[in-house]
Amino acid sequence: MTTLNPAKGQRWVAGMMVLASTDPLAGANLLGVPAFYWERPLAQEAIAGWGEAAVMEAHSSVQATEVLGTLASQVEVRWLGEAPAQLPGPWFGGMRFASTAPTDADWKAHGFARWTLPEVLAWRVDKGVAVAAFAPEEAGGEDLVRSRLERVRASFPVDYRHPQGGVVALELSSSREDFEARVNRALEAISAGRLQKVVMARSVEVEGSRPFDLVEVLTRLREQNPRCATFLFRAPGGVAFLGATPETLCRVEGRVLETEALAGSAAPGQAEGLGGRDKDRREHDSVVRYILAALRPIAEHVTADAEPALLTLKNVVHLRTGIRAALNEGVSPAQVVGALHPTPAVGGVPRDHSLGFLHEHEALDRGWYAGPVGWIGPSGAHIVVALRSALVRGSHARLFVGAGIVRGSSAAAEWRETEMKSLAMLRALGGGDVRREP
Repeated sequence: MTTLNPAKGQRWVAGMMVLASTDPLAGANLLGVPAFYWERPLAQEAIAGWGEAAVMEAHSSVQATEVLGTLASQVEVRWLGEAPAQLPGPWFGGMRFASTAPTDADWKAHGFARWTLPEVLAWRVDKGVAVAAFAPEEAGGEDLVRSRLERVRASFPVDYRHPQGGVVALELSSSREDFEARVNRALEAISAGRLQKVVMARSVEVEGSRPFDLVEVLTRLREQNPRCATFLFRAPGGVAFLGATPETLCRVEGRVLETEALAGSAAPGQAEGLGGRDKDRREHDSVVRYILAALRPIAEHVTADAEPALLTLKNVVHLRTGIRAALNEGVSPAQVVGALHPTPAVGGVPRDHSLGFLHEHEALDRGWYAGPVGWIGPSGAHIVVALRSALVRGSHARLFVGAGIVRGSSAAAEWRETEMKSLAMLRALGGGDVRREP
């Protein structure tokens, strides 16, 4: 496997085929744990990639924007034979929530931003699973592409991959006292008028009784969270970031943009009247206003749902407002990400003051948690906000959960909300039912 940092204009050669299979993740039986994975079950969208034909990295916000711009428009692929009618990506990756460099050793392998072109890419299509292979455009590149395709053609599994393992015992630790103290500091800042909203995150340290099987965790995540985007991004050194997020930052096809405001939460049994609760509605409306204001300078017109709907997930219900825009001519996905991230759904209001407050008081390196992750390429991009997620190495996992703090919040209630949000990852890691403090 070769890891490269390609310059603008570097070329790759690629080939593709379609197999009579049903599930890209089943390729793990042949090729091992994917380098990345992406699935939206309700959209019948599933994508897996193995190996690294190339890697693009960035070490700052400015570099990350430049890299995204390059991947969206300036990377050339020559196809052996017919090119796919629709190709997801072919670059997959993400970037940090904050504009600062990693301080936590576990996040350093993922870096500030990291985008991968796989050696083998498999994705679901109407008639089966399409498979593409990539190699640098140089001597021997065509032979590499053909040999990779032949290996997959000969042995790619036909059947859908369901969860196969048993229950993994989990030991959990997280300081309620510390989190509630940070929430109370946020409420003091809000009361003093320095902030209107800030999203406080915390981690949950998880130790498994044996090393976590990442493919097994993915199969549980996608089956238990069909309304979410399930994702996995592995980095050198055996560390993986994975989760199932309900929130799209942007989906761009040509000049058409889709995004959403997702804020305001309740337990499934307490969702009645969620849209009418003052605290949750104020929290939600601040996100809608921010997104509309951020998009107007780069879009010809922007529209939003008249009223938020309820997005009902297995463990939590959110208020959701869909937002659509026709982008100005020449606006790239990189510019959209730069305009939107971070929204008040994961940062706060005012934006700069809330981010400064988090830097000073959150006591957590979020890494890619709440950052933009997904895929990008010449045909468009789909970037989500990496929520309900964990950083996994061996038998240890660090879960990340957060809650929006506004006037009227209480530290105890926000703790309970984060406990509720942790269930999706805990059930996927443990393979059984998990109950958190009511």
